[in-house]
Amino acid sequence: MQLISDRTSGAIHEIFGRDKALIGMIHCPPFPGAPRYRGETMDSIVDACLRDAERLVAGGLHGLVVENHGDIPFSKPEDIGPETAACLGVVTDRIRRAFGVPLGINVLANAPLPALAAAVAGGALFIRVNQWANAYVANEGFMEGRAAEAMRYRSLLRAEHVRIFADSHVKHGSHAIVADRSIPELTRDLAFFDADCIIATGQRTGDSATIEEIEEIGGATHLPLLVGSGVTEANVVEILKRTNGVIVASSLKEGGVWWNPVDPARVARFVAAAQEGLDG
Repeated sequence: MQLISDRTSGAIHEIFGRDKALIGMIHCPPFPGAPRYRGETMDSIVDACLRDAERLVAGGLHGLVVENHGDIPFSKPEDIGPETAACLGVVTDRIRRAFGVPLGINVLANAPLPALAAAVAGGALFIRVNQWANAYVANEGFMEGRAAEAMRYRSLLRAEHVRIFADSHVKHGSHAIVADRSIPELTRDLAFFDADCIIATGQRTGDSATIEEIEEIGGATHLPLLVGSGVTEANVVEILKRTNGVIVASSLKEGGVWWNPVDPARVARFVAAAQEGLDG
């Protein structure tokens, strides 16, 4: 493995107290300012998030990521208003106080500055960033890596304790701009720009990275590796054998679709299936 940074990371163990972690997603309903928002109170939005959080934590997941997934269609980072970070901060704080599990934040689309602000306000320990370095063409248009401004903003907030989980070859986009560079090279760039963990994804929400891609990304980095899409009870063991954890969402929802509430029975089956991979 070619090392491109002198930094090492034990972020998974430091955040979760274990070497492999099962991380669930809180897909927040539409926030004020989003196209699908219809005047719901913050109490009703928080209650929906707490319901899903309770089912995930009670079922045995080790941590959660809070995400503004209801804000479809997602804005580019420069068009996201302060209300989004404010709402995420409130939701995150309420979940943290209720359940005490490690929390992360993802602000769609590709907005690490609002995510860092919400993390500081809500007590989250990490953020997920879909394009940390380089650039690609997403559903929202041209997306640049925002590592430089994000790390300076993190320093401004004195929030060095908030770790960076960065996607490699992220889903929902075209990577033609960097097609002359291999996935291992793109993965090494994330470490070079001081990410703490790497996330492998498939092509879209609910689509898993292949075992070959997971191994290709894992072979290119000394940082902890997670899979962040398409994880199910059928593939979780094989994925955990090759990674430090998973971020799981759709397969734990009623009917296996992201917009439904979390299904406690699906959570129980998933955690039971994952145990072999956690122990291995």
